[in-house]
Amino acid sequence: MQNWWMETKENCSVAGAMAVLGDKWTLLILRDAINGVSKFDDFQEHLGAPRAMLSKRLDLLEKEGIMEKHPYQVPGERQRFEYKLTPKGWDLQHIMIALMEWGDKHITEPQLRPVELVERDSGEPVRLQLVRKSDNQLVDARNIMNRPGPGIAVS
Repeated sequence: MQNWWMETKENCSVAGAMAVLGDKWTLLILRDAINGVSKFDDFQEHLGAPRAMLSKRLDLLEKEGIMEKHPYQVPGERQRFEYKLTPKGWDLQHIMIALMEWGDKHITEPQLRPVELVERDSGEPVRLQLVRKSDNQLVDARNIMNRPGPGIAVS
């Protein structure tokens, strides 16, 4: 059987996403933004990231439409900007939760996990799951496969 998906490097959604998100600092910026951080100095203080690198990553996220820059000014100080997630940026929350769940399972000791995700209204723990589009039935991740999509371009 031919691995058609191995021949589509130029049209790969994972490769495209990694071109934008593929470094530690970008993912940590997104983690903090999802958790309410929005000001440059707060990102810098919380992450300990070099200012030039942080500026470059925030500019990329803005250019890609993942974050928007909004001016604000503290009385007596110069105008500054805060960075807010766009709907495109909020769509990355699922990726961040998946990374956290993987880290919880394979990296962090259960008694040392710093965060538990819960539903706001009930306080009940939540987790990501795959569901079949047609009827919302749960699907085991080991029971999925790739098939050619409408954008396939095999050479």
